[in-house]
Amino acid sequence: MSVTRQYVFPILRIVIWAVIAAALVKIAFTGAELDAPDALQPTGQVTESVIEVGTGTVTNTVTVPASVVADAPIEVKATARGVVSRVLADDGAVAADAEVVRIRLEEPRDPLVEVDPETGVETVTERSPRVTVTTVTAPVAGTLDVTVLEDQEVAVGDVIGTVSPGTLSVQGTLSAEQQYRLVGASGEAQVTLKGGPAPFTCTGLTIGGPPAGGSEPGGAEPGDAGEASTGTVRCAVPSDVTAFAGLGAEIAITNGDATDVVVVPISAVLGSAQSGKVWVVTAEGTEPEERTVDLGLTDGAQVQVTKGLAAGDRILEFTPLDDGTEAGPDCDDTAAYDAATNAGDVAAMQAYEQACF
Repeated sequence: MSVTRQYVFPILRIVIWAVIAAALVKIAFTGAELDAPDALQPTGQVTESVIEVGTGTVTNTVTVPASVVADAPIEVKATARGVVSRVLADDGAVAADAEVVRIRLEEPRDPLVEVDPETGVETVTERSPRVTVTTVTAPVAGTLDVTVLEDQEVAVGDVIGTVSPGTLSVQGTLSAEQQYRLVGASGEAQVTLKGGPAPFTCTGLTIGGPPAGGSEPGGAEPGDAGEASTGTVRCAVPSDVTAFAGLGAEIAITNGDATDVVVVPISAVLGSAQSGKVWVVTAEGTEPEERTVDLGLTDGAQVQVTKGLAAGDRILEFTPLDDGTEAGPDCDDTAAYDAATNAGDVAAMQAYEQACF
């Protein structure tokens, strides 16, 4: 037994390590022999995603980043030409319709000429000028700043002062897509102040052109997805709400809702306002048919079709690209994904997640 341990086992170990070393050397210089399988052949097939048109409810609510701004001073303008005969109000607090300045206009009149019928002698009588006095009042209550002096000549429309109303508004910027969704909107909106009181209703909603000079209001950002702002939205902060200029805010504007109407995902429509195109699948094995449709309200995830489609029609879920393939969801459009999540649109959520995550 001692001979086996002393001589046989060590020799066997040496032989085994020698075999392993030889095998490793062969693999290193010649490579392992593997049975090459047949050439792989593609077995997948690209299919277009087809969905069935259904009905649903669409609430067109646009949420706009905004900020609180102080209302601009209102100009007090002369309503008559003449000379400022008297400044009636001092700078400072003033009530609406308070008298600000008095304008005096003297207009010469032709003299009276009388002829004696017997002698023919003319008598000329000079007449005093016609005097017109006009009082200009403050258009609103606020802080008055008079910018004219007594005996200063003014013309109709000249600015003779300003009144700072001391009121606040909430103003935000709109992208082109948001402007289309807010066509015809007016009246009221819901405002949420960052770090402020509970959401409140603001009145006097107005939608106008882009900010002067292309600047954004403080605390606001351009429209969704980094688009350049093409318009502004503004509404008044109620007097009983405590706010400060510069505070960040959000304006939520609801511009219509529709119940039990034909709706499709926005990914299925080329176009997002007034009119668009969809691709209708009429039969198996045939090319989808391009069809023009009329569009109504949208909530950012789905859009109402008012003409051109009926519930039960089958359409492509994504609009085709020029090369014939389908266009997937825009991965940069996170607002559409959020809207789909809020609306519970599982198909739109899954399509976004498969393409972008």
